[in-house]
Amino acid sequence: MRIVSGIQPTGNLHLGNYLGAIRNWVAMQDALDDDSRAQVAEGGSAEKNEALFFLADLHAISMPHDPATLRAGTLEMAAALVACGIDPDRSILFNQAQVPQHAELQWLLNGTARMGWLNRMTQWKDKAGKNREGQSVALFTYPVLQAADVLIYQATHVPVGEDQKQHLELARDIAQKFNNDFCAEDAAVFTLPEPIIPAEAARIMSLRDGSAKMSKSDPSDMSRINLVDEDDLIVQKIKKAKTDPEPLPYNPAELETRPEARNLVGIYAALSGQSAEAVLSDFGGQGFGAFKPALADLLVAHLGPIRTRFTQLMQDREALDAILARGAAKARERGGPTLDATYRALGLVRG
Repeated sequence: MRIVSGIQPTGNLHLGNYLGAIRNWVAMQDALDDDSRAQVAEGGSAEKNEALFFLADLHAISMPHDPATLRAGTLEMAAALVACGIDPDRSILFNQAQVPQHAELQWLLNGTARMGWLNRMTQWKDKAGKNREGQSVALFTYPVLQAADVLIYQATHVPVGEDQKQHLELARDIAQKFNNDFCAEDAAVFTLPEPIIPAEAARIMSLRDGSAKMSKSDPSDMSRINLVDEDDLIVQKIKKAKTDPEPLPYNPAELETRPEARNLVGIYAALSGQSAEAVLSDFGGQGFGAFKPALADLLVAHLGPIRTRFTQLMQDREALDAILARGAAKARERGGPTLDATYRALGLVRG
């Protein structure tokens, strides 16, 4: 089993990023390790399950960007992932730019991808808006690079949220068409990856508006909990988080019309590993004057060690560079055979 997933190196991670994606990556890493050990204990193959996590810096240049900010964001994201629990000794962590097979395979797959497929991509329509003629070619072909990201490593599984399902379906379509067009039936080049849809991916909303996702782009810093926020600031943000005057109910269904209350209960449930029902069994009937301090204490206890580790890593840039370089070397090794097979299937001659 080989899991592949990437994240944009935007820097400044917040609670929504952590609970919505990164924590699931850590859980997958741990589960793969456990499964590998169980296989060996049962006398099975010692071949290791693997997870490859990459910083999508090549994707980042599809939109206007500042080079210095991109470089800094790449290092910050690497530090944040390690601080959150991604272990470079157990998973392969790297940035795309150090693995040229990604861009090389994208170009080869551009001959298989179809304009009609890309025109139908929802995210292209959303990001391009009305000014499609003014967008970069990279933004239009972004999904082909995403396909290359997973196909180059013969990924068996890719974790996806609802907004990424279409991109994985496109990757499978490209892989299937390539195999059909250029490969014998028993000699397919590409594995068709299966989706992993985390059952409990938390959807964290703004602290100022329970109907909007927590976002780095929100102009109000009080709308989000950043992973590097100091303890006192976390307490202050939760204290000032928007709520309503009603006490917490005993039944989660009664939160459906109370988005801010539902969000805070959801955060508590995600951090504590409880269901919303269990949280409300403890806090039902109480006001936010009692619930908010408990939530703030939970956040401080959970995020404090992450912030400390992140700060340590950011003070040692050479160590971060070394982590990414080691990961990239492993990624290049694993991607090489697939790229070679793709060239051969296309009839291209290389020295």
